[in-house]
Amino acid sequence: MAIAEQAQKPRPVSTRSGVSTGVAGYLFITPSLIFIAIFVIGPIIGTLWYSLTSYDLMSSPRYIGLANFERIIDDDRFSRSMTNSLLFAFGTVPTGVVTSLLLAALINRQIRGIYAFRALFYMPVVSSFVSVSLIWLWMYEPQMGLLNDALEALGLPRLKWMRSAQTAMLSIIIMSVWKNMGLNMVIYLAGLQGVPPHLYESSEIDGAGRISQFLRITVPLLAPTTFFVVIVYFIGALQMFVQVFIMTQGQANTSEWGGPLDSTLTVVVLVYQNAFEYLKMGYASAVSFMLLLVAGVITIINARVLRYDIGW
Repeated sequence: MAIAEQAQKPRPVSTRSGVSTGVAGYLFITPSLIFIAIFVIGPIIGTLWYSLTSYDLMSSPRYIGLANFERIIDDDRFSRSMTNSLLFAFGTVPTGVVTSLLLAALINRQIRGIYAFRALFYMPVVSSFVSVSLIWLWMYEPQMGLLNDALEALGLPRLKWMRSAQTAMLSIIIMSVWKNMGLNMVIYLAGLQGVPPHLYESSEIDGAGRISQFLRITVPLLAPTTFFVVIVYFIGALQMFVQVFIMTQGQANTSEWGGPLDSTLTVVVLVYQNAFEYLKMGYASAVSFMLLLVAGVITIINARVLRYDIGW
C-alpha cells in the first residue's frame, strides 16, 4: 500500500539543465516581481506613509497621524473631484465599450480595403493626448469651432462647450470616447477572431438573423474580453488628467485647472494641485490613497457584476 501511494505522488519534472520546472517558472517571473515590488508596491507603501505626515517638499516629513484623512472628509473640492471622476468614468466606459464592440463587429469582415479602415479608426490611439486635446479644444471653440458650425447648419443653437459648467465635462467625455475607441476596437477584434465560425453557420441554418447572432453568440463569447476592457478602461478613466490639464487652463477667465467652476476637476488634478502648486504632499498622498481604495472597490464590484468566472 505504501509503495502504491509513493508511486502515485507526482514528481517534479526537471529540465535539461537539471532545474525543476517549478523553480524555472519562478526564475522567469522574478524580473516582473522585482519590477512590481519597486514601481508598484513600493510607491503604494510610500504614499501611505506620506499620507500620515505633513510634508511640503522643502523640510522633512512630520508625522500627524490621520489628520489628512480627516481633512478629506470636510474638503468640498475632494467630494466634487471624486464625483466628477466617477461621472467621467461612468460616462466614458459604457459608451466606449458599446461603440468599440459595434465597430469591431462591423469591420470584422474580409473585404477589400478593410485594413485601411482599421488603420484609420486606430490612428487616434497612436496620437498623443496633448495634440488630440488641442485639436478638440479648437473644434469646441464657441465662435469658430467646427462643431458649432455643424450645429448651426442643423438649425441648433451654438454651445459654449468647454466654457460652460453644464457642457465642459460632456465635451471631455465625447473627446475621450473618440480617442480610446480604436484601442478597445482592436481588443474586441482580437476576441472576435477566436469565435468559431461554425456557430454562426449553425445559427443561420436555424434561421437566426444578424442581430440574434450578435446578442446570443458574439456578446456571450466575448465575456472575457469585455471583462478585461471594462476593468482596464474604468481604472484608466478614474485617473483622467491630461484632458483637463490641457483643455481647461485659461477657460472661463481662470488659470485654475478643472474649470469652469470645478466642473471638470478630477481627483488626479486635485492631487497635482496640492502636491506641486500648494506643496501639500502629505494631503496629496492621502487623496491618492483614497483614489486607490475607490478604484479597488469599483474593480471588485465590476468583477462581481460581470459575473465572469475568474476564480474570485
